[in-house]
Amino acid sequence: MQLVVLLSVLATARAIVVPQVDSSGHFHSPVPADAVPQGKNITINGVLTYVSLPKGNFDPTTAVVLLTDVFGLPSPDNLILADQWAAAGFATYAPDYLNGDALPTDGNVTTWAVNHGEAQTTPPLLAVISALKSHGVKKLAATGYCFGGLYTTRLVQNNTITVGTMAHPSSLNVPTDFELVKAQSHVAIEINNAELDTGFTPALALETDTVLGDGQYLPGYFRRQFDGVGHGFAVRANVSDPVQVAAKQGAFDTSLAFIKAHLN
Repeated sequence: MQLVVLLSVLATARAIVVPQVDSSGHFHSPVPADAVPQGKNITINGVLTYVSLPKGNFDPTTAVVLLTDVFGLPSPDNLILADQWAAAGFATYAPDYLNGDALPTDGNVTTWAVNHGEAQTTPPLLAVISALKSHGVKKLAATGYCFGGLYTTRLVQNNTITVGTMAHPSSLNVPTDFELVKAQSHVAIEINNAELDTGFTPALALETDTVLGDGQYLPGYFRRQFDGVGHGFAVRANVSDPVQVAAKQGAFDTSLAFIKAHLN
């Protein structure tokens, strides 16, 4: 017992909390004039949720929950990203787990975070997931971006979803959160990280690999690094920069392939 306690203390001592990246660290892309969100806002179990559905037939028992960055539903980039998931064939739900108080693009994330801890943001997320499951959704994927990466991790840890992906996550405790995944989860997990991220740095990504990589995590783990881009790259890209455009699409394609491979 003393050895277990000692190991726990040592793990905590070497753990690093991934910082949230302030507004100035995000690129805010101009939304193209022809990029009009295709979904609509619906209240699900008391929570405002952006819902984007595939055109034509789709499997109503399978869905994607998109966990946005700190800019939430007011950001057109997040809505268009949800539409991209719908165009790939998945009913997609992006809950306003920020409770109507997304970070302004010129806001201070440190001040904002005080009222957006897990105690405030987890209940609306779980309310939407509960409603989806009660209405017949049996296979649920979560894809989280930046702030949303923490919540994908929580859903994986608690075996709430079928498969989870994330890009440039923040607020995670590395390696502790991934050691918890390894210890108690049976949910496959995939991470897209950026070479120039000041939050989830390449060093922290490699630290994550030491816990989950090389076949150590049997449910499934994959990580892909995108070079030449920074935090937020999977949500928005400067259309005049081919490196950013390719990285954004590459992150989506990687997550999509992983989700399809692990939803069965």
